[in-house]
Amino acid sequence: TGAVGLYNLGQSCCLNSLLQVFLMNIHFTGILRRITVPPCAGQRKRNVPYQMLLLLEKMQCGKRKAVCPTDLARCLSAHRVELFVQHDAAQLFLHLWNLIKKQMKKLELVEELSVLYTICIQEHLACQNCSFEIKSNSSMLTLPLPVLDSNSRRLKTLEDCLKCFFYPEELTGQNMCFCQQCGRKTPFLQTLKLVHLPQTLTIHLKRFCFEKSSNTHKLSHYLPFPQELDFNAVLTENQCQADDNEKATWQYGLFAVVAHSGSTSYGHYCAYIRSLTECKWYCFNDSEVCQVSWDDVKCTYGHSNLHW
Repeated sequence: TGAVGLYNLGQSCCLNSLLQVFLMNIHFTGILRRITVPPCAGQRKRNVPYQMLLLLEKMQCGKRKAVCPTDLARCLSAHRVELFVQHDAAQLFLHLWNLIKKQMKKLELVEELSVLYTICIQEHLACQNCSFEIKSNSSMLTLPLPVLDSNSRRLKTLEDCLKCFFYPEELTGQNMCFCQQCGRKTPFLQTLKLVHLPQTLTIHLKRFCFEKSSNTHKLSHYLPFPQELDFNAVLTENQCQADDNEKATWQYGLFAVVAHSGSTSYGHYCAYIRSLTECKWYCFNDSEVCQVSWDDVKCTYGHSNLHW
């Protein structure tokens, strides 16, 4: 089944959870299995994709309930990924993905990796005093969704978070932009439009809140997400910049949840992952792996009274 645990090396629960999400994704491992093996031992020790491949084979070929990701951890440490510290899952995911992409030598595999994960967004900036408008395309690896609206009220569902992310924002006061046509700073309307979604979509709920006092706290309120998500049913025509063929692919089934319990200063990560070959949910809690139900996955919705 591939449901094999990873031993905790010391505050490595975040890394373990992300590795499980990567290696349980058969579309990702299909790319990983076709990498070019570095020619010398020194290069192999420092090559993240190769070390991930070795770990995958170790997990699949062994008969133990868990394996130790020591060699991969040493490899990541050589690339300035700190060990034995608390990590933020979204930041570590981005760092890992960039290392994997950078060290893949075959251009077609780099392209496949980008197609698998990259989101494309178009930003519109329109001056509110004249007709001046700026359009620019950008790509991102995750959709960073707010869990509070512009008035700091709690959003109630994942769909609400998506609508809030793509809702137009007025840039006034200190946020005004320079208008080339007006020759001065003016109020602008900023609008984000969805251009392309990848085969594997990664959503990041922004539960860590940074305040002006430099204090950081976690927003742990209850926020449900569905097993099936159709972007065409959530976003309006004005929030999309894509043709019908592109929009037809914007339907997703939930594959994995990386969940955090605790506060901003301490806590623990684990991953709930749906096996794409068995269609069963598993909880990967470092070296402990067990089959779970959808009701168990719902415990990651938040709220301090829920325990997973």
